[in-house]
Amino acid sequence: MCCEKLGPTFVKLGQLLATRPDLIPADYVDEFCKLHDQVPSLPFTEIEKVLVKHFGREWRNVFSSIEEQALGAASIAQVHRAKLLDGSPVVVKIQRPGIESVIREDMSILFFLAEMLERYFPEARPFNPVGIVEEFSKALSLETNFIIEANNIRRFQQNFAKEPHVKIPTVYGDYTGQKVLVMEALDGIPLSQPASLEQEGINPETILRHGLKAYLKMVFSDGLFHGDLHAGNLLVLKENKIGLIDFGVVGRLNNKTQTAIANMLLALAEEDYDRLAYLYVDLAPYNDQVDVDLFARDLRDLIAPYCGLTLKHVNLGKILLDSTFIAARQGLILPSELVLYFKSIVAVEGMGRMIVRDFDFMTFALESANELMRVRYDKTKIFKEASHVTRDLNSFISVLPRQLKQIFRRFNSPDWELKLSIKETEQLRRSIEKTGNLTFLGLVIAGLIVSSALFLQHQQGSWIFGLPLMSALSLGSAGVLGLIAFYNYIKKS
Repeated sequence: MCCEKLGPTFVKLGQLLATRPDLIPADYVDEFCKLHDQVPSLPFTEIEKVLVKHFGREWRNVFSSIEEQALGAASIAQVHRAKLLDGSPVVVKIQRPGIESVIREDMSILFFLAEMLERYFPEARPFNPVGIVEEFSKALSLETNFIIEANNIRRFQQNFAKEPHVKIPTVYGDYTGQKVLVMEALDGIPLSQPASLEQEGINPETILRHGLKAYLKMVFSDGLFHGDLHAGNLLVLKENKIGLIDFGVVGRLNNKTQTAIANMLLALAEEDYDRLAYLYVDLAPYNDQVDVDLFARDLRDLIAPYCGLTLKHVNLGKILLDSTFIAARQGLILPSELVLYFKSIVAVEGMGRMIVRDFDFMTFALESANELMRVRYDKTKIFKEASHVTRDLNSFISVLPRQLKQIFRRFNSPDWELKLSIKETEQLRRSIEKTGNLTFLGLVIAGLIVSSALFLQHQQGSWIFGLPLMSALSLGSAGVLGLIAFYNYIKKS
């Protein structure tokens, strides 16, 4: 509720944290999942200011008509139906005016809070609060730049160019900019509406098969998947086709992560918990504190109760998300794209069970995983990888003699010296230096106080504040130096 009151930036942050169960407790994840960025639409007179700035005052010459009532509204933008001059139906995504300045102000607050967490709460440092805010800032900057989203749409369109049952809207690049996105309007009904599967000629199982095939292609073949694939972003079109919209958030998987995901699914199916644990360890940044045996046992305790059940009774996405909690307890911070993939499985399973009650995601996923492993490890692929290794090894051997010669020449140089820098040693040096400075100031202050006492005994010369002049000067100097020492101590601590 606080995030909702604080505005769009904090709503988006909460939504991001909802996808990172490896960073925050489960009850917080459940609460953040309730965040929605659907908000009341702005009056068209406000939105028109963005269109004027983008197209110019003659912006109405771009469209033959535009609906002033928004088709949908979110915290960053809202969408309106329109028609181009040639009659082509389009949807126009328009950024809310002033949203960038709001986001900039909110991000400065978040960076300040993250820095305070790292400075004053050591237990928060392993979770890298500043890094989380930086990741969020980058994601938000991409989401508020519609040129990036337009490019995402084009890439998905290329990936599915040969898939007749999947429709990706066409982007009208001549009319699209950073704050306005104009794209083809798809003639379909969102899966979130019951009427979507009640259209004439629609077979729900065929729709499910096409949607699942498209999702698995994104993950295992393209390495680029829709990061917000809920029922509202999947349209059911005529002739059992599906359409995908809203590509502001996408996930990217490299070959290593794709292979790891395939191996994870195979390890789950084979109940190989040791293998599953090592896959997590390999994907996360190096951490020498991980107890892999304990991690494997915790994974077994999580997953074993589901063993023996048919796969259609197992919520795979929830199991994988729960496993990230266990990974976090071992100090493993998983790649954000992996957790985003786990979250997408939850959405896909939810949509699948909306269509077919006993939907079994795991069976389809295992088929794709096995196919990926066959492709990755067939003879041609292995030979190609071996050729790369041979080429790199040949390059290494060719330069090794010259590099060794340079190293020995450096060792034999008369002015050669070994420079060793250890982080802990540097900290120790600074501590000793600070202690020495404070000790020196303490001795000077003590000397001044003793001098003041000696001058007080003689009681000769001028007087000030009821004290001999030299005694007062000594006490004043001691006080000033004491304040300086206290300030330096507070500043460096």
